Amino acid sequence: MSSLQIPYRDIALENFAYHALSEQMETLPWHAIACVNWAEFSYKPKVSFQVAHDSQRIFIHYGVQEEFIKARYVHINEAVWEDSCVEFFVSFDKKASYYNIEFNVLGTGLIGTGPQRKEERARLDPAITTTVKTATTVVNVDGKKKWNIILVIPAAVFVNDKIDSLRGLTAHANFYKCGDGLPTPHFLSWSKIEHPTPNFHLPDFFGEIIFE
Repeated sequence: MSSLQIPYRDIALENFAYHALSEQMETLPWHAIACVNWAEFSYKPKVSFQVAHDSQRIFIHYGVQEEFIKARYVHINEAVWEDSCVEFFVSFDKKASYYNIEFNVLGTGLIGTGPQRKEERARLDPAITTTVKTATTVVNVDGKKKWNIILVIPAAVFVNDKIDSLRGLTAHANFYKCGDGLPTPHFLSWSKIEHPTPNFHLPDFFGEIIFE
C-alpha cells in the first residue's frame, strides 16, 4: 500500500491566482500519478501532484502534460471525468465510506460521498462543491499541452466527518488522472489498483495519508 506524509503549510489566499499559489508550494515534493492499471488503456500522460494542508484546508497542485485536452463540461455535477480530469478520493473512517472529488481542466467539479455501493452514494449539494476553490493554467507550445490546477479543499466539505483539524489525522486516499471521453482514454492512479476493468471506486486500494 502506498503511503504519503502531507506537510503543514501556511498558504496565503488573499491573492488567489495560480502563480501566487504555486510559488508558495514550490518547495513541496512532487508525487507521480503513474500507475497504468489496465493494459488496454496504456496511454500514460505525465502527471504529478503536490499536496499540503493548513489544518483547515487541503491544497493539491496537479501538473499534467498530455496529448489532448478536452474541456466540455462547465456546470457542477456534470460528467467531468469525460474531460481532462484529475481526482482525489479520500476516506476518514478506515475506508468504510469516502469522498470522490473530481475536477476538469476548467475547474468544473463534482463531489460524491458514501460507501462503495453505487446505490448508496450521493452527490454533495452544489453550494458545498463551490466552496472548493480552483486556480488553473494551460500552456500549448509546439503542440505539447501542459495544464495545472490547484484545488483548495476546505475541511467543511467532508460533511459526514466532524473534522475540527486535519493535523495529526491518518486517512486513506488515492489520486487519479483520467479522460474517459478523450481520443486516448486513460485511467492513471497514484496507488496501484488490481481490478479487471477500469474503476477508481475501490477503497481497498487507497493508500495511507498522514497529515503532519
